[in-house]
Amino acid sequence: MKKIALLYGSNGGTTQQIAKKIAVGLDQNVDLFDIANTKSSIINNYDYLILGTSTWGIGDLQDDWEDFLPELIKTDLNGKTIALFGLGDSESYSDSFVDAMGIIYEEIKDKGCTIIGTVETTNYTFDESKAVVNDLFIGLPIDEDNESELSEERISLWLKAIKPHFN
Repeated sequence: MKKIALLYGSNGGTTQQIAKKIAVGLDQNVDLFDIANTKSSIINNYDYLILGTSTWGIGDLQDDWEDFLPELIKTDLNGKTIALFGLGDSESYSDSFVDAMGIIYEEIKDKGCTIIGTVETTNYTFDESKAVVNDLFIGLPIDEDNESELSEERISLWLKAIKPHFN
């Protein structure tokens, strides 16, 4: 079975915690990378990627993604399978909930990769999000600030949906 690279950016540690839960839940060969200490060239060693970010302020990328994303889009993503997850605050930032996940999606969607892991918007309370395309989140949204009690189930359901694509 091929390895999966799970790349995340995390300022306060919450995205890192979710990344670790996802890695454990996949129960496969997953290599975790904090993009603050990672060169984009490692992506060349993987066919399967999971990209995780939090949204800062009003729809901004997490700091490390600001630096890493320009390098990522220079990388050959052709033929790769990619899943996205994003953390956000749906109560305080209802108009930009998990926007950073949408920003990453917009930069990679036309790079020859297959993006998997869409999630229904039902059961989420928010007003707008750049991460919604055709009425679906383009990855897994997590709100640890207001709905942490739902995170385990959301991760579990998402993992069941993406696992078949990683073999």
